Amino acid sequence: MVADPALLQAAAELFPNGIGRYAVGGLLVGLGTVVIYLGTGIPAGASTFLESTLSYVSGQSRFQRYVASRDWRLVFTAGIILGGLAFAATFQSGVVTSSLYEPGTTGQLYEVAGVTLWTTDVQPWRLFLGGILVGIGTRVGKGCTSGHGVCGVGSASKTSLVGVLTFLTVAIGTAQVVAALGVSP
Repeated sequence: MVADPALLQAAAELFPNGIGRYAVGGLLVGLGTVVIYLGTGIPAGASTFLESTLSYVSGQSRFQRYVASRDWRLVFTAGIILGGLAFAATFQSGVVTSSLYEPGTTGQLYEVAGVTLWTTDVQPWRLFLGGILVGIGTRVGKGCTSGHGVCGVGSASKTSLVGVLTFLTVAIGTAQVVAALGVSP
């Protein structure tokens, strides 16, 4: 079978560094959600997992519904945070190298205890505002991109399919408007 040159060109433009890193990441995310679902019967959405940790400090009924399963959800949430820190301390700092990771071109490098770390150039108020908007979006959308995009689409949920189409449309539109306005970090 011979690949269509136009298709190969389109793939090369969409993924100039190849698709390997995305394929590996997607397989790991998919495997993780399957393991969680088989082990607990609960779809692995990060916003629900994070919300369940609030049951430790809040008496509100919406958080208390997670009390029975919050311990393992706390481990999952900690894993997300520790995974990011481990990535920063190994690949991002240059201690470990891989053809699947190329350092970004924005941000600043700095050293802490002999380990090179990276920080973003995005202004803190933008990060804060973005976090607030994402939080509101997960409440309005009844879940986050991981829950709807990975678990919901994987189970052919109509709500999740509409949600993911909405996420993508708004994200692409926002990125285009921001780029057209010349907004930088």
